Amino acid sequence: MKIGDWPLLRQVTGDDRAGLGAAVQSPGSASLRARVVDADRVVKSICPYCAVGCGQNVYVRDDEVIQIEGDPDSPVSRGRLCPKGSASLQLTTGSARRYDVLYRPPHGTEWQTLDLDQAMEMVADRVIETRRRTWSWEEDGRRVRRTMGVASLGGATLDNEENYLMKKLYTALGAVQIENQARI
Repeated sequence: MKIGDWPLLRQVTGDDRAGLGAAVQSPGSASLRARVVDADRVVKSICPYCAVGCGQNVYVRDDEVIQIEGDPDSPVSRGRLCPKGSASLQLTTGSARRYDVLYRPPHGTEWQTLDLDQAMEMVADRVIETRRRTWSWEEDGRRVRRTMGVASLGGATLDNEENYLMKKLYTALGAVQIENQARI
């Protein structure tokens, strides 16, 4: 490298005195491209990790997520993500991600792979059976019409609207133990 190619000398002698552009750019950095340049589309999303609800831009190419970054348009996070949010690309592309339903029967020692429809039917059957078995019309001579066998604890990533819908569902089932962690 010749002395005239030194970034500091280019900064002091050139037009880029603040060192924000060409003065600090090397041939190597000039050839770099952002990994989102060839994305087909950007999908707005919310980080799933906590109750803050930071905005995310999800970059998609050929129907696959290629990058997730903070959304500068988000009034909550203004383009910033914590370390967990920054690593959320691994939720969609990580090698440990499961794409099938695993089930371990009672007293079982091995996991079984189930079809999603079968797993959903099992959940529905168990909710209906639990509600039927634990239903109370009256307690201490007072009409209660409830079940104490079904409860709900909403996660921190659910917003108020989602928790509202869950409250309606569980109330219709007769559950009275309903709680959530909605903060936004």
